[in-house]
Amino acid sequence: MGNNSWPSTWKRIIPLILLMTLISFHTLQASAATVSQVISKGNSISNEIALTFDDGYDGENTKAILQILSQNNIQATFFITGEAVKANSAIVKQVVESGNELGNHSYSHPAFTKLTYSQMQNEVNKAEAFINNLTKKSTLPYFRPPYGDYNSTVLQAVGEINYSKTITWTIDTLDWKGISAAEIKQKVLDNATPGAIVLMHVSSGAVNTKYALQDIIDGLRSSGYTIVTLSQLLANNTLPVGTQYIVKAGDTLSAIAKAYGVTVQQIVDANNIPNPDLIDVDQVLIIP
Repeated sequence: MGNNSWPSTWKRIIPLILLMTLISFHTLQASAATVSQVISKGNSISNEIALTFDDGYDGENTKAILQILSQNNIQATFFITGEAVKANSAIVKQVVESGNELGNHSYSHPAFTKLTYSQMQNEVNKAEAFINNLTKKSTLPYFRPPYGDYNSTVLQAVGEINYSKTITWTIDTLDWKGISAAEIKQKVLDNATPGAIVLMHVSSGAVNTKYALQDIIDGLRSSGYTIVTLSQLLANNTLPVGTQYIVKAGDTLSAIAKAYGVTVQQIVDANNIPNPDLIDVDQVLIIP
């Protein structure tokens, strides 16, 4: 009787195993779907570039920048904090009324990798609430981590609350350091490529951005570039932005490149990696 009981036992076990496997598969799919995608560059084959401006708090130069954008019939994407809304609500409203696009830059501009999971989500949700209450516009689906500080946990946390795109940049002007207008302009024009996302700031520290902006616009246009918002840039993508890979212990760029059939230089360029010999565990790479 013991031997005869095996077929009936397996008839009960096999469906259970299949069910558990199916549940696990769908759970993994749902989990993967919530991970925010890191975008440092659009892959448009047309000559389009997106100008983006971060407002962490004071927004001292926003009015001047908005005036230049308006005079040139250009809209940009502004990443706003909740504290910027509290400090300068009239200026933030003007950003939207001028036809510009909004992204979420957190509430109080902390380093996200130092926060707990719930703190990350609270920072983003609180900023969205402040911005939406003032402007009646949502920052979804764009999140820019303060200081460009993120890891896989950050991407999971913000993705879970529907910020499906974590936006970094292709060109960092370093304008917040107070460098000259000529230096800011050259950083943009010397590194301009189709699909580039340019990072600038409207804060008091970026004192010369407003003086560089018209020259940047003129220089890009004379080189055949069209200046668009982030949404326009990504909507016009003709190629996928790229696969995300999370660096594990023992990984090297050469091994990762070989596994995906790309070159080390392609990964370096796609992620703006200053030193190819130095990558961090849990670092998120875009594989072009």
